[in-house]
Amino acid sequence: MPEPAEMNRADIGKMAVSGVPGSEGKDPVANGHAENESNPFAEYMWMENEEEYNRQVEEELLEQEFLERCFQEMLDEEDQDWFIPERDLPSVGQIQQQLNGLSVSDGNAEEILRKSILNPEAKEFVPGVKY
Repeated sequence: MPEPAEMNRADIGKMAVSGVPGSEGKDPVANGHAENESNPFAEYMWMENEEEYNRQVEEELLEQEFLERCFQEMLDEEDQDWFIPERDLPSVGQIQQQLNGLSVSDGNAEEILRKSILNPEAKEFVPGVKY
């Protein structure tokens, strides 16, 4: 391309009409795209399916959220099924309260035996053994 000092009036006129150096002889297009371009909106074609894309992304996000909820529920159920001593056993304070409430007295044993309807002559129960 010639330097601006070397350009004649015809070159300057062609450049002024097209606005882009090197596009001499080509008709300008009002939207700024070249006339030989097959689709002047090619760079915006991704927007054509924008709603479908948004729907697909939303479905993926909902599915991911659902899976996370299911996984958390599974972990919660697993925690309930497992024996965790800190959670499932009574504290030392609770055990002491229960022990303080207990009393041992032999005087009451004879009265309990007298009122009992159990057979004192019955064989000892052994699980799994049939009599």
